[in-house]
Formats: sequence, structure tokens, C-alpha cells
Amino acid sequence: MVLKIITASLENISSSTEKILYPCAIALGNFDGIHKGHQQVIQPIFKYSNLTPSLVTFIPHPQEFFTGIKKQLLTPIPEKCILLEKLGIKQLILLPFDRELAHLSAEKFVEDILIKKINAKFISVGEDFCFGYQRQGNAKYLESLANKYNVKVSITKQQNLTIKKENVRISSSSIRHSLSNGKPELATEMLGREYQIIGKVIEGKKLGRKIGFPTANLEISSEKFLPKKGVYSVKVEVKNNHILSNLHGVMNIGTRPTIEGKNISVEIHLLDWKGDLYNQILTVKLLTFIRPEQKFSSLDELKKQIKLDCQQLIIK
Repeated sequence: MVLKIITASLENISSSTEKILYPCAIALGNFDGIHKGHQQVIQPIFKYSNLTPSLVTFIPHPQEFFTGIKKQLLTPIPEKCILLEKLGIKQLILLPFDRELAHLSAEKFVEDILIKKINAKFISVGEDFCFGYQRQGNAKYLESLANKYNVKVSITKQQNLTIKKENVRISSSSIRHSLSNGKPELATEMLGREYQIIGKVIEGKKLGRKIGFPTANLEISSEKFLPKKGVYSVKVEVKNNHILSNLHGVMNIGTRPTIEGKNISVEIHLLDWKGDLYNQILTVKLLTFIRPEQKFSSLDELKKQIKLDCQQLIIK
């Protein structure tokens, strides 16, 4: 079954619930990244074969609502859907985080939204989950409120969710920090998979082709969190005649200072690839950080460096 996506505001949720597959077993939270910690929170909802495994989250991210600053996401909704479907989630219920929801008491959120509207029969959260007006409710309080309706709550403890050799707690903010510091391997450990960037190939200035290293320029969602500027070794999913291939390549994220670029661009050079990629959707998985972005004195110098980057990729 394909994942159902339901957006339900407080005003129209009564009509929207007609589309919901219920009763539900729900995982509740923000789930940006669907990292190993999130996966542990999600896992308990599959215990009940008579309940629809569902994920309930908020749009926009609550931090975005309270700060007024657009939040860059590790997994924008389209990407999140792909990951959830692979995990076996049957429906994604999106609650728009607006003024009305922000002012809803913890008690009302549980009674009116989770119980009456969504018809949750089982709820799974992380132990640091907070909800309700001014975050007045926590996971234990949710458990006591849900108990009044004979709804069981599973609380996933966080103490074991660390990368021991780095002494880093697995969290969305830790993943962002590792990516911002050019450590995609650490992000991979926390996610349980490589951090990926999905985008459509669009026409660029074709500079790479002129210097012997043709690149695919990607159009990326404005919501997507991008890692540190620089050059990365990557693995890329490419479809050719309906055959999916995983190819290696180098990716540059930055402003291309050698040609006085101003806007951030994402460009991929694939090894051992010949063909037209325009308008294709590529999934780029980050492997290692090779070097920071830098300005070269000439295109010849840039060409030499790209050749070295590719050699370094082959060695790895």
C-alpha cells in the first residue's frame, strides 16, 4: 500500500478524518531526519496488526513558527515520505502548527486531536517529547492523560542513543552540526544511512564540460539543509532505460568563486558516465568530505584540482 498523506488543520480536521485510516497506532513528534533515534520511536507502532501504523507530525516545524525564521530541514516532506514508506508507515498525518495549535492545552491536544479526531489507540514518543501550550506537557504526562482513554503510550528512552567513539548524542541538531563541519560519516552513523540530497538536473553554464569534467547541476528544494561548502565524494542513483544504477562521483557545493559565482549551486561529476541527465531526479548520497571550496587562479588550475579530487575518490 502506498503511503497516505493527510493534512488536517484544527478547523477542518473533522472532515479530514474521513480520509484517515483508523484506528491508528501513531508515532508522534517532529522526526526531522528519521535518524536512528526516530526509528526506535517508530518501531513500537508495528506491534499491533489491527491498527494502522501512522506518523503524526507538524508543519511547519514548531521552531519555525515561534522564531519566524525558515528552518532548513534534513528531510523535507517529500523526502520524509520516501523514507517512511520504506519503513512500513501507512499514513502520514500533518498537523499545521499555527497559533491555534500553539495555544491548545496539553489536555485538549490529547482529547480533541489524538483521541477524538485521529482515533489513536497506541502512541509512541521519545522521552524528551513536549506538547501543549508553552510545552506544558511531557511524555509522562501524555502517558497519564492517554491512560484515561485506555490508550497505551510507549516512551523511548534516549540514554543509549549515542555514538560512543565520538561521544555524540543522536539528534537532528547533532546531525546538522556534523554536516556543517564536513563530517558526513558521523551523520551516516546517526542516520543509519548516508545523508542524501535529491534534486532535478537543470541546465547550467556548462563550464565543467569545457574543462573536461561535465557536471549535473541540481535544483534543490529551498527547504533542504545543505552541508558545509566544499567538495565531497558521493554515490549517486541514476536511472538509465529504467535501470537504476549507483555511480560514484564528486560533488561541489558552493558559489564557484573561480568564476565569481554568487549563488549556491550543487554540481555532480559522475565517474564513467555518458548520457543525458537533464530533467532526471538524482539521489546523491554523501560519503566523505574531500576539501573546502576554494578560488583558483585559472580554469587550468581548477581542472588540475578536479582531477586530483577524482583520483582521491578512486583511492577511497
